[in-house]
Amino acid sequence: MNILILGSGGREHALAWAIAQNPKCGALYVASGNAGIVAPARTVALDPCNGAQVVAFAKENAIDFIIIGPEAPLAAGVADITRAAGFLTFGPSAKAARIESSKAFTKELCDACGAPTAAYARFNRADLARAYIETHGAPIVVKADGLAAGKGVIVAMTKPEALEAIDDMFGGEFGEAGAEVVIEAFLTGEEASFFVLTDGVNALPVGTAQDHKRVGNGDTGPNTGGMGAYSPAPVMTTTVIDQTMTEIILPTIAEMARRGTPYQGVLFAGLMIEDGRAQLIEYNARFGDPETQVLMMRLGAQALDLLLACAKGQLDQITVQWADDHALTVVMANQGYPGAYDKGAKIGGLDRINADSNAMVFHAGTAAKEGAILATGGRVLSVTARGITLAQAQKRAYGMIDQIDWPTGFCRRDIGWRALEK
Repeated sequence: MNILILGSGGREHALAWAIAQNPKCGALYVASGNAGIVAPARTVALDPCNGAQVVAFAKENAIDFIIIGPEAPLAAGVADITRAAGFLTFGPSAKAARIESSKAFTKELCDACGAPTAAYARFNRADLARAYIETHGAPIVVKADGLAAGKGVIVAMTKPEALEAIDDMFGGEFGEAGAEVVIEAFLTGEEASFFVLTDGVNALPVGTAQDHKRVGNGDTGPNTGGMGAYSPAPVMTTTVIDQTMTEIILPTIAEMARRGTPYQGVLFAGLMIEDGRAQLIEYNARFGDPETQVLMMRLGAQALDLLLACAKGQLDQITVQWADDHALTVVMANQGYPGAYDKGAKIGGLDRINADSNAMVFHAGTAAKEGAILATGGRVLSVTARGITLAQAQKRAYGMIDQIDWPTGFCRRDIGWRALEK
């Protein structure tokens, strides 16, 4: 079958890498791709948020299955447009994708279905938000209501930090995403990512992971889109997974269906675990980045079968086959990220790495020019490895990084620290 993946980041490279291994996969296209995706797929110059362009390309190239990677095309309703044109599509409708594109919507959803989450308030005026913070103090969490590329959440440990976040959001730092804010109580515990496929009725857990949001070692510095991840997450025990499914995931799916907006796609739940119980931090309507890189390393070719079953409403007919192993990814970023950074530096040494099912460098912000790989984004590479143990996967990943020649790139050197300490 001919497949089109929308997106150009490390998540889409990992999806393409796994899907290309499945014998069901015929021609594989990625729009718009990056310098690494050209190995398993053909990149095409196509705007993922332009539904009409996507449909025209799909018709011209006899596409059988469309997989939407990032959140922006989902919020723009591309899944609605492709389905209306008759294409089998993986990804929720625009109305269902509000579960990510509006923090306030998700909190209301949790209220309606009884899913455990942090207490909150929402504001569309800076003065009222500031007054709330003055009353409640810190630590406290300030979130831009809309999509902000994973950077619109400020965990403020002091009142001045929280007030500054309010000023930034209403001052336009996150554009329209910050026109409304949600302020939440600060939750304590250990964070984890939980991924479930749902066809609107059935639900199938497909993996756990733990991300490292802060830019610096020891979880210091500002939040980023993610500096590394590992899978599985030890904190997600069978008991915690059962509680999460019973109290959070299944009630959410039922409430979305009750509202007439059934959810089809991957439901990515960001959780806080404390005393063996999970509370919902937030939902995402797509696979995480860099969590996808470790999940796809462990899932391999079966990823396509799972996504197809989800899109066809057949999740009750399939199971996940997990290898008893671990995967870890380390993000290499441009110096200065998540702030301003220069573009265009050459990355050398990638040809020294022997890529296989246990070791892969997934590209995100890269471009090819005159035979060289250039760094064009903030997060640029996801250096990913599998191992029988997490320690082995970590050692292998950092060994790969040491072969890469990129003086203006940097990474954290402690990915996996929490699980390894245990």
